[in-house]
Amino acid sequence: MPNIVLFSGSSHHDLSQRVADRLGLELGKVITKKFNRGERPLAEDVYIIQSGCGEINDNLMELLIMINACKIASSSRVTAVIPCFPYARQDKKDKSRAPISAKLVANMLSVAGADHIITMDLHASQIQGFFDIAVDNLYAEPAVLQWIRENIPEWKNCIIVSISPVGGFALIHKERKKANEVDRMVLVGDVKDRVAILVDDMADTCGTICHAADKLISAGAIKVYAILTHGIFSGPAISRINSAPFEAVVVTNTIPQEEKMKQCPKIQVIDISMILAEAIRRTHNGESVSYLFSHVPL
Repeated sequence: MPNIVLFSGSSHHDLSQRVADRLGLELGKVITKKFNRGERPLAEDVYIIQSGCGEINDNLMELLIMINACKIASSSRVTAVIPCFPYARQDKKDKSRAPISAKLVANMLSVAGADHIITMDLHASQIQGFFDIAVDNLYAEPAVLQWIRENIPEWKNCIIVSISPVGGFALIHKERKKANEVDRMVLVGDVKDRVAILVDDMADTCGTICHAADKLISAGAIKVYAILTHGIFSGPAISRINSAPFEAVVVTNTIPQEEKMKQCPKIQVIDISMILAEAIRRTHNGESVSYLFSHVPL
């Protein structure tokens, strides 16, 4: 693909390299203290991959600086590829005077010079409305369905359990006392003698999914899996998963998981680099990305 440049931020170099390999491109050179603008011609279509994980504030600032450096170097278009959007859970005022930080991040990206955002499974769809530029919110669902068919022999006897108030054939209703702490949980639906698959967009301290797994087993489920797009796994998450009755906790690689997998053999990873790579290819060539909402690229 001519006139395209792909850069990687510091947050997830492995994913960036997978995307580059898929596209047959080399990652552009970036000097951490000073962005190297002199080695590339101007008027390029630039894509910067940086996930909202690890040292989130440092990585976000790095992304903003990289976007601005490309923009003032006269790049024709700068697209920020953000597999896990930072501050996505702060999408509304949940109490008086609370900040809507996701809106602030959207403003910062726009002011820095981003022309387009590519992300995956936003915590809340309304975040797309925080932007005045184009946003493509990709879905991990096609890759998840493929994983289920290939890795769960009893997949035809599965029941999908939603922890959110939409979707699924069974529902876990939760009430929180405060962030990351569930006060009460109620199972709605019949899971007896079924393989239960918990689905959610992200897991942080994993108190909710581990409590839900115990609830499903006590309700008669024969096996429990958890499938999540973004595995943050902070605080006591790993010890909770190790103690919970999961067959596997499956996440995508929007966030690096190598170290967590060493600590917890239950964690498995779905590679979504081919989805991001195809989204970049289609965007560069002016093609629709809607195909990716229901298909995994070959």
